[in-house]
Amino acid sequence: MGGMSVTVYQMAHSPFCIPITTALGACGVAHETREVPNWDRSEVIKLTGGAYYQVPVLEHDGRLVFETAPDSQEVARYVDRTFAAGRLFPAAAEGLQMLLVPHLEDEVEARTFKLVDPRYVDGISDLVDRTMLIRHKERRFGRGCIEQWRRDAGAIRAEADRLLQPYELTLQHSPFLLGAEPVYADFLLYGILANLTWNGWNTLSPAQPQLQRWMESVRAWRW
Repeated sequence: MGGMSVTVYQMAHSPFCIPITTALGACGVAHETREVPNWDRSEVIKLTGGAYYQVPVLEHDGRLVFETAPDSQEVARYVDRTFAAGRLFPAAAEGLQMLLVPHLEDEVEARTFKLVDPRYVDGISDLVDRTMLIRHKERRFGRGCIEQWRRDAGAIRAEADRLLQPYELTLQHSPFLLGAEPVYADFLLYGILANLTWNGWNTLSPAQPQLQRWMESVRAWRW
């Protein structure tokens, strides 16, 4: 892969960027990252000619890859085809991943990010940057959403732990979610939990020790 250029435009804490950079690392792919401020997406907008404003965006030797639909996995599938030799989306696991990935994205992550965002917002010192991010969140989730998530953190955490329990039970009997090697669902769940525990803002439940062991295994995995 000499001379190859791979750059991931990311937010380092993002539960959807972490799976891509972790999977690239598992494949032994050297890559650069470019941090995109959450409150200023102009670099991504310019890069994609206005076609996209979210992250991750993968640039590989001048080719740009990004999602074209809310439920697509175009970046992950590109990494799979180009670098992972089909290991992220093996044919035998396609049906199960069609069940797991939406559950992780639409149910689990929909709770966990609400435990992270109030702490993330608190860490933005610049008033304009912080306000722009809050307004961005409020346009999607309603006015006062950050403070509501802060108030409801206990209930949100209980629901997140309930949704994570099937994964804990699965990992008591299997090294990874679908067998002896990780697939994309593993990297996605890893990204969600790495986001949850970012900067030590939250910790995994003591009642779910297998998830902690499994996170270490995913982080260290190399093909």
